[in-house]
Amino acid sequence: MKAFGARLIDTTVHDAVAMRSAGTDLLSLALMDARNRTLGWLAAFEGLEPGAAPDGFDPPWWLAGQAGWFQEYWIARHVQRAQGAAADPTGLRLASVEPQADAWFAPAACTPAQRWSPAYPQTAPDLEAVRGYLAATLDTTLDLLAKAGPGDDALFVFRRALMHEDLLGESLAGLVQGLNLSPERHQPLVDRGLWPALPGRAGRDAIGVAGQSFQLGSAPGGWVPDTEYWAHPVQVSPFEIDAQPVNWSQFAEFVVDGGYDERGWWSPAGWAWVQAGGRRAPRYVEQVAGAVLAHRQGRVQRLPAAQVALHLSAHEADAWCCWAGRRLPSEAEWALAATLASARGFAWGEVLEWVAGTARPYPGAGDALAPVVPGQRVLRGASAWTSARLRHAQARRYVLSGTDVLFAGFRSCAL
Repeated sequence: MKAFGARLIDTTVHDAVAMRSAGTDLLSLALMDARNRTLGWLAAFEGLEPGAAPDGFDPPWWLAGQAGWFQEYWIARHVQRAQGAAADPTGLRLASVEPQADAWFAPAACTPAQRWSPAYPQTAPDLEAVRGYLAATLDTTLDLLAKAGPGDDALFVFRRALMHEDLLGESLAGLVQGLNLSPERHQPLVDRGLWPALPGRAGRDAIGVAGQSFQLGSAPGGWVPDTEYWAHPVQVSPFEIDAQPVNWSQFAEFVVDGGYDERGWWSPAGWAWVQAGGRRAPRYVEQVAGAVLAHRQGRVQRLPAAQVALHLSAHEADAWCCWAGRRLPSEAEWALAATLASARGFAWGEVLEWVAGTARPYPGAGDALAPVVPGQRVLRGASAWTSARLRHAQARRYVLSGTDVLFAGFRSCAL
């Protein structure tokens, strides 16, 4: 019975739907799991010599430290934590257990470029100091969680901190790829189950989905990320959508056909992005003709042709669709297919997926969301590097359209 119970808890703690309404016991297990994942990622950078900061990344000590700082800032230090979403985000905060925590980890304290400098704002903490801070903040969080009430307001900050740390794990995974860490540093990640091996999928026919009314977004109750406020009906016309994201074989045809040389396939913003970066292929790809060779796990590898293409920007997704005579799905089409067509072969969860249109709050969100940054698009779904707790069919995030450091790809629809 105990073994069965352990398996049940282990399954539930990774269930994206169940975790959104998790109570104190399950949240406690999930917070410990998330912290273990953070420490596992952090270990990959042990003893790493400081070097040039890769574009679009924060240093590992800052990313990992953010997990503890965010948790402490919104839980242990926040005197209004029991009020949930109604709490004043600028309200009184208590002192941190680490006197330098705000100088080290507060997002507004320094820029990403400055974070790579060990002299700003003071000597950056070593990884051992970060681990100590992570241990201290988690202990306090778990103590406060044990005393928290059972309602959504009382558990709001704990659920929010859990999601934040799960997202930081994905950022640490991206940094492992961006720094092209050695195979020796990758192996422990593979052993811990943090670094997945993407399968090659046999081609499947596109899926036809009947037109219907569909609830886009999430209804109040439990934990709802603010980008999902609130569920609202949309009328979706009949459409045909790829059963799985575009793979390397499909994307390579575009590249070999001169896709990065032909301005006509690109939007004005996309062509400017190609020109500014001198792009000839997707990020981390060294060769496309004959076989796709890319930097993976510290070495250049030949990628399976049937493996999903990733590290693609929204500009590249748009250009491929234009070249192929296809289009990106709308958010509603993607969410409808993910919700209703999984049994018919709609596969998702290996890469984040770009959808059509610019980022915008849902109708009725009111003042719940921060303003959308111009140039942002929406990514749906989750990647294989994402904690399973984030693999929710309604999950969405706003990302600048030129971003290609994420584990992101796309699928297409018939015109």
